[in-house]
Amino acid sequence: MRLWRNLREDLRSALDRDPAARNGLELLLLYPSLHAVWCYRIAHGLWRRGLRFPARFLMSMVRVFTGVEIHPGATIGRRFFIDHGVGVVIGETTEIGDDVLLYQGVTLGGTSLAKGKRHPTLGHHVVVGAGAKVLGPISVGDGARIGASSVVIKDVEPRQVVVGIPARPVDRREDAEIRLRHNLIKDPVQESLRGLEERIRFLESRLQGDEAARDDWTRAVDYEI
Repeated sequence: MRLWRNLREDLRSALDRDPAARNGLELLLLYPSLHAVWCYRIAHGLWRRGLRFPARFLMSMVRVFTGVEIHPGATIGRRFFIDHGVGVVIGETTEIGDDVLLYQGVTLGGTSLAKGKRHPTLGHHVVVGAGAKVLGPISVGDGARIGASSVVIKDVEPRQVVVGIPARPVDRREDAEIRLRHNLIKDPVQESLRGLEERIRFLESRLQGDEAARDDWTRAVDYEI
């Protein structure tokens, strides 16, 4: 059955992506974020069969015991993993691809009261850092990486790295490997300031050159007079 396949793949994904996980038994007993994902798989099946209240009730209990809030109407792909988990919120019309990794405090939320599509769509192999907010019916391309505490309100291109409030692109990835080394992510504000400093130095050098040329011309005119 597809459900059992997804449950096994979620377990394997957690084991592969969390170096603190030592074995499957530890994951089964001690990882509430994994329990939340498994309960979502069951609740989503109920939701698709029209059993809306049981699905919502199950996920409400999951929120109480795990701190993870996933709407059963959300669409989540295979091998999904939430690291740590507390504070994660995934809205009803969210769509998530395969092999996606979320860290604690992530919000995939809406910006509208409309009944239609109002939550983000994440492609495959996307990584969202701790505390990041991805808001509205925007698209995050395959292999994209969102830095911790960023606020994303515009589309993110495939393999792009974004960071900041609001999030700005700072780099591109050439592969789909999951990495989130925040110490290597550039600061867009710092990059902008560095660019301004370089521009000011360039203009100052030009101004000094113009002043020197003007002084030479003035001396030449005085000499002729």
